[in-house]
Formats: sequence, C-alpha cells, structure tokens
Amino acid sequence: MKIGYRTIKTAIGTPLAISVAQLLGVTNFVSAGILTILCIQPSRKQSFLSAWNRFSACIIATIYSFIFFETIGYNPLVVGLMLAVFIPTTVYLNITQGIATSSVIILNLYSASYMSFSFLVDQFLLIIIGVGIGLLLNLYMPSLDKKLTEKQMLLEENFQVVLFEIAQYIRNKNIDWDGKEITKIQELLEEAHDLVERDQENHLLRNRHPFRDYFNMRERQFELLQRMLPLVTKLPKQYSISEKIANFFEGLSNAVHPGNTAILYLEELEELRKTFDDEDLPTSREEFETRANLFRLLHEIEQYLLLKKKFKTSDVSSKRSKIKKRLE
Repeated sequence: MKIGYRTIKTAIGTPLAISVAQLLGVTNFVSAGILTILCIQPSRKQSFLSAWNRFSACIIATIYSFIFFETIGYNPLVVGLMLAVFIPTTVYLNITQGIATSSVIILNLYSASYMSFSFLVDQFLLIIIGVGIGLLLNLYMPSLDKKLTEKQMLLEENFQVVLFEIAQYIRNKNIDWDGKEITKIQELLEEAHDLVERDQENHLLRNRHPFRDYFNMRERQFELLQRMLPLVTKLPKQYSISEKIANFFEGLSNAVHPGNTAILYLEELEELRKTFDDEDLPTSREEFETRANLFRLLHEIEQYLLLKKKFKTSDVSSKRSKIKKRLE
C-alpha cells in the first residue's frame, strides 16, 4: 500500500491545526482540523485558489448566518433556507469550493445558538488556522520530473515497437502484432498531459514547460503514425521499394529518443524519394494505386520527421540525464 504526499500532509496538518486552535483557546477547535483536511490540494495553484475561495465563502457564510439566525431564529428550517440562498451566491461568485468549508462554520454558529463578538472572532480564527495551515503545507510540492521522464521513456519504447512492427509488416506481411502499443501510447499521452498540467500549476511563475512541448510533439507524431498504418497495409510485399521502406522504418525505430537526429533521416527519405521517382511509370490501376499510397506514406513520414526536427531537445534531454544519474 502506497502512501501519497497528500495523505502525509493531511496526517501532519490536521493535528497541527487542532493543536494551534486549542492552544489559542478557540471554541470548536476540532473544526480547524476539518478545514485543513478540506484545503489539501494536488498543486500550488489549486491551493491558492482553494484557500481564497474557502476563505471568501466562510466570510459570506458568517454574514448570512448572522442575518438569518439572528433575524429569523436558530431552527433547522432556517439552516435550509439560508443554504438555499448561500449556495447560489457561491455559484454566482465562482467560489463553490468553499461550500463544504463554510458549512462547518455555519453549523458551529447554529449549534452555539448565539453570536457574540468573541464567538465570531473564534470562528474567524478557525478559518485562518485551518485554511492557513492547509495553504502552508501545500507550498511544498514534490517534483514531477521523475514521473514525467518515466512517461517519456515508456512512450519512446512503445513508439519503437510500433515502428518496428510496421517494418516487419512491410517486409513479410507479419500480422501477429496485436497493436496493444497503440492503446498504451494513447494512455501514456493522457497521463503525461495530466502530469504536465499539475507540474505547471506547481510553478506559478513559469510560463513554458519543457515537457509540454515534448508530449505535444509526440502526440502529433502519433496521429501521423495512425495515418500511416492503413497506407502500410496497402503496400504489396513484392514492390521493389518496399524493402527499402521497411529498412527505413526499422532505422527509425532505433532512433526514437529525446535527441534530434531527424535531419539525417530526412536526407535518407529524400534518397528514397529519388529511388521512387526513378521507378517505371505504372501500367495498371493496381500499380497506380500502389504508387499513390506510397507517395502519401512518404509524405506522412516527412511530416513525422519535420515535427521532431522543429522540437528543441535541450531542456528535456538535460532533465532526463539528471534523472538517470539519480537512478544509477
């Protein structure tokens, strides 16, 4: 069983908030721990937004509680009536995250059955302690570079398999491949994009994220690979240039890494094009369709390589080398 950092923060923050509230002699000091639990978030950006939303909602809830309870009375029906007004207010102000937090304050005020100035100050302190400790704990966020590098390496391994299987199919019409790497690549890209978003939210002053560009590039390459697959199935095994294309894909499969060797393969692709142009003109409809599919395939390969050529590898490569050194 793995214990996540959010669990650890909750385990540390909850007793800390209760202890601070208790030391300050705050009424309903246990509620400070509840507020801290509700404030633990997966990223710094979400933490600041959550803290602001919860603090704002609690202040509004206190004002509404004073108006409704002191004007109408301390009655369960009044709690329902107040919530019917309070919740739409939070929706209008876009602070709905604070509904659960402010409900703690509302119920504290209801259970007390009175609202003296000192009791309101106590509730205000509860808000500051609970939300504040949650925010302070969320200032620490572990680096996601290791996880992102692992996703990168897994993605490249699956790209290598797909390219190699394409080469095998062109060479001998091998149909034993189950294509599971296609699904795996889709899953890895989705997971990687989620991690990039979370890591971006942990660096509030950083506009660009090196891994975002990398995974965007791989995603576009993956789209091109998917377009290549049906074209590859239409190439006849005996076609003279097929073996050269198979060798080309096999070479590509060995060159999937953060480094940029695309220009070398673009030059090799140009040689393939020249060979293709030197072929005799088609004499039948089947040969014409084969040449058309081959032309489209070469175009998709070129786009695949151009994406890699445009990608700047320095940031991602340096991070990867650092992670590898740590693992060693």
